[in-house]
Amino acid sequence: MFSRTTLLFIILSILTFLLFLADLAWGSIHISFSEIITVFVGNATDSINSEILLNFRLPKAITAILAGASLSVAGLMMQTLFRNPLADPFILGVSSGASLGVALITMASGFLPLVLVSSGWSMVLAAVIGASVVLLLVVGVSFKVQNAVSLLIVGIMFGTIAGSIVSVIQNFSNPDAIKLFVMWTFGSLSAVTWNYMQVLLPVSFVGIGLAFFLQKRLDGLLLGENYARALGISILQTRFLIVFATGLLAGGITAFTGPIAFVGVAIPHIARGIFRTSGHKILLPASVLLGASLLLVCDIISQIPAYTLPINTISSLFGAPIILWIILKRK
Repeated sequence: MFSRTTLLFIILSILTFLLFLADLAWGSIHISFSEIITVFVGNATDSINSEILLNFRLPKAITAILAGASLSVAGLMMQTLFRNPLADPFILGVSSGASLGVALITMASGFLPLVLVSSGWSMVLAAVIGASVVLLLVVGVSFKVQNAVSLLIVGIMFGTIAGSIVSVIQNFSNPDAIKLFVMWTFGSLSAVTWNYMQVLLPVSFVGIGLAFFLQKRLDGLLLGENYARALGISILQTRFLIVFATGLLAGGITAFTGPIAFVGVAIPHIARGIFRTSGHKILLPASVLLGASLLLVCDIISQIPAYTLPINTISSLFGAPIILWIILKRK
């Protein structure tokens, strides 16, 4: 017989696959499961459905899986590093850095060519550069400070500074540029095309792979840095690798989809509640599956109204009640 953990993983894997198919089928134009199968095997009879499925819904569904898995794993690492149940992937200011980069490129139309500003790749590169700058600053500080709490405060301060600069830029920008920036902050899974996927996929895989490589070190940090040091774990090296992996995951996802809130906070707690463990050997794959499932559900729900809702809105409606429950439970 299967153990309880193995059974839960089988159920979650099946659920994720079913939600993936449902996300492909659901939308303003319904595509049946049989039609989806015929498209994938190369026997499609309807070229319109085939175009919608292969070039719009499939990359969007894959992006939902990558974003959900990446943000959940990054959130789990941050909660372990800072031993704070409300830590999230953006606590180090990476998201604020990405927002600053996008703010500069979208609201700098006064001195940048319109072609450069309106280019999709320019926004992605701006977000990557902004997130990378903040990440490098945090990594540099991580070698100077002695404890994780100081690093947490430094990350929050970097995020605050970046957010303040964004506010200053908005104050001097025209309404059209501000609207473009605000639309980016809503988050969108549909903005990721196959060209973007060539970058997003390896970035997510490297970040998640690094997290799995660190699972034993993460287990050691659960009992405190002194205990981890007694086990022979290099705290500075581990902290650097965790910050780097989190920056890679959170910065990469934010650059391509915009900021997606609450997934990184909520999913690790759901994983702990379902699997009843704090071991990262279980929590890391559980967070991958649960995060992917949650964002697939959010994407399906966002398609229900006549107009597609921002993914950030739906994820916040899921995540905020969970955070309230955590606070009330822990008093």
